[in-house]
Formats: sequence, C-alpha cells, structure tokens
Amino acid sequence: MTKGKRTVWNVFERIEGDKVVWIIALMLILISIVCIFSSTSRLLEGHQTRLDIVRSQLVIVAAGLAVIIVCYCIRNIRFFRWCSQWGFLISLVLLGLLLSKIDVGFIKSIELNGARRILQLAGVQIHVFEVVKVAMVLYLAWALDAFEKGELKGPKKDIWKKVMYIYAPFLLTILLIIPGSNSAALFIGGIMFLVILLGGGNLRDMAILGAAAVVILFACWGIYEISGKKLMGRIGTAISRISQHDNWEQVVIDSPTGSREYYEALDKIRQPYSAKIAIKEGGILGKGPGQSTQRYVVPDISEDYMFSFIIEEYGLWGALVVIFLYVSLLARGSIIVRNCGKDTYAKLTVAGLCLLITGQAFLHMFVNADIGPMTGQTLPLISHGNSAFLCFSLAFGIILSFSRIAQRRIEKEQRNAQPLIEFSENVQAGLEELEDYETNGVPEAEELDINDEMNEYGV
Repeated sequence: MTKGKRTVWNVFERIEGDKVVWIIALMLILISIVCIFSSTSRLLEGHQTRLDIVRSQLVIVAAGLAVIIVCYCIRNIRFFRWCSQWGFLISLVLLGLLLSKIDVGFIKSIELNGARRILQLAGVQIHVFEVVKVAMVLYLAWALDAFEKGELKGPKKDIWKKVMYIYAPFLLTILLIIPGSNSAALFIGGIMFLVILLGGGNLRDMAILGAAAVVILFACWGIYEISGKKLMGRIGTAISRISQHDNWEQVVIDSPTGSREYYEALDKIRQPYSAKIAIKEGGILGKGPGQSTQRYVVPDISEDYMFSFIIEEYGLWGALVVIFLYVSLLARGSIIVRNCGKDTYAKLTVAGLCLLITGQAFLHMFVNADIGPMTGQTLPLISHGNSAFLCFSLAFGIILSFSRIAQRRIEKEQRNAQPLIEFSENVQAGLEELEDYETNGVPEAEELDINDEMNEYGV
C-alpha cells in the first residue's frame, strides 16, 4: 500500500489514544486563551497591557501542552505506577511546609486572605491544593491496586494494611487541608472517597471512614471554639458563610455612603452579586468578546468566576459549549475505563482524574450560579492560575496515555483472536461468485440458459 502525502488530517489520524479527549483538551485551552485576554483587566500592574498577560498565559499553555505530550508519549504503565506511590509523601511534605509557616530563603509559606495555600519555591508560587488533588488520586489508585494484588508490605492482616496505606492517608490529608480551606478539604476528600469506593471499598469500612472524616471536622470546630476563635480560622469563615443570614443588600442601602458598614456590606455582596449580574446581562447570545462590564467589578472573575464571565460575553450558548466539553470528558472517561480491562490501577486512575476535572468544573458552575457558598474552585484548564493549569494538564496527559495503552491492547487482542468460523473452499468459492454477481451481473452463458428455460415453459 502506497503512503499518501502527509496532511493535517492524516497526521491527526496517526495520533493514538482517544481523539475526543484530545479535542476536549485543545478546545478548553483555546477557550482559556480567549477568555484570559478579555477578563484580566484587574490583573494588570504598572505599565502592563493585556498582551503582556496573554503572553504569560501562552507560556503556561505551552508548558501545559508539553506536559500533556510528554505524558502521552510514555507507553509504560509501570512508570506511572512507580510515580503514583509517592503521591501521598509529596502531598504530606507540601502540606507540612505550608502549615509550618516556613520562611527560609528559597522556601516560603504565603498567607493570602487569612489562609495559607501557596508555597513559594525559588520565586515560583505553587498552589499546594492543586498538586494534592492530582497526587492523591494517583496514590490511592496505586494503593488500592497494590492491595488487590497483595503487594503491600507491613501488617499481616488486610484490615491494618488498608488502614496504613489507604484510610490513614485519606484522613490525614483532609486534616492538613482544613486549616487552609474547608471547601478544598471537602471537595478533595469527596473525590478520594469516591476513588476508594470505586476501588472496592465495602460499605461498612466506607461508613466508618466517612464517620471518621466527620469527627475530624467537629474536632477542628472544637479547637476553633476552645482557642477563642484564634486557631482554625477557616472553620469560622465556613460557619459564617453557612449560618449568617444578614441582608447585606439592605445594609448597603441603609448605611451612609462611604461609612465602614457600607463598605463591609458591599464587600460581602460584591462578587456573588456581580456574578449573577454577569449571567443576567449575558442572556442567550451574550454581549460579545471583550464587552464584559463586570470584569471591572469582580476581582477574581478570571479565576473563581470565569463561568459567569463566559456567559456574560458569549451567552447561554457559550455556557452550553463549556458544559458539553466537561460532560463529554466524563463520558469518554467511562469508555476508556471499560477498555482498560482488568488493570485496576489504570481504571481507578482514569476514573478518579475524570471525576476530579468534571466535579470541580460543575462545583465552579454551581457557585457562579449562587447555588451553595463560595468555594474558590477554578474552572479546570480555563481559569487563570499557573499551578492549576499545569496540574490539570498532567491529568489530561495521563488520561490520554492510558487511552493509548488501552487502544493498543485492544488492537493486539484483535490481531491474536481466531476467526469464529473456518470457511471451507466451497463456501469461499460461493462467496466469490456472489461478489462477482453483485459486481458484474449475471454471466452471459448463464443468461442464455435461463432464457432457454423460460421459452421452454412458454414464458
């Protein structure tokens, strides 16, 4: 067979793995570039322009694509398994440095808005929780697979191996995240819980594990109350968001303009109200690219409220496109999981990462629509944020690599499979004659015989 010229289309055909996931990742990245260009007016500093912000975003996009391609090119699933076993240790070290308030030369724990979520390493800021999300999904997938295969070392009884390698890391991770963000602790804890459940956790153990997580939350609340509301300050923030029912809008109306009460109440409603205004003004068709007005009002519109911004500029149709992309990722992830066969690690990794991406996306959308309290979760692969973008690029790269490995396994099984029916020579000859008939019609000799028979019977 002669090879045709290489074009854009046949090069795309040569790409292995799930092409739909490739399209989803590229579409999200393109949406990110366009939206960051329009929504980052509040990020400008000094003599910066939007082009400067877009250039920095393009650098991050290039780095993210490099991460995706590198992971995609890794064909050995054992390499991912080996790396995954260090996920909990990496999370533990990063969270420990974050909570220790370390400040020694090139390592510094940064407090932002009363919470510690960022580590600065040699001038580079790392959002620790974004790393922990992906790292713990990979670790739990490895631990559950190793437990199933009997590879875990330590106590002889299986229950203690589960406690040591699965349940204790799950609870300890939640405990270390709570001081920095209650919503992140609940979200990451929920994703880890689902991974353990998918990995074969029985109902009794899962009920005990869930109860233990609730006990940890109440213990943190107790520490907050006993310490006179000095420790575990994020618990107080969560309680105020859930239980406080003050009519801040009425306070803004009743308070004298410029007073302390006026500005405090205005700060309470600025972001959620502006997000709802953006959704209302966007309507069905939107205002058009670059026409957003709420980007000048909402400080975090390029991060925490990106979905509202998309609706304001591109309308309901733009929002539906974004929703469709995330739903499609979840659907394709289920197909990849099914194609992974009996490989528990690959199945749990793909399922966990797809649930992480789509779960965070829909949590972001719910907050933007004012369904539930503000959580600060970004829109995966679209919102502004270097650490989040690179971590989700890693997640997409691993999903694509596993889909490629699964596709090769299926092709190998198809090549090695024996035909269900061994055709005899007569059957094969009959098929060839049938094919010739469909192609050329009735042969001339046979047609004459048929005409003679028809004349004989007077037809």
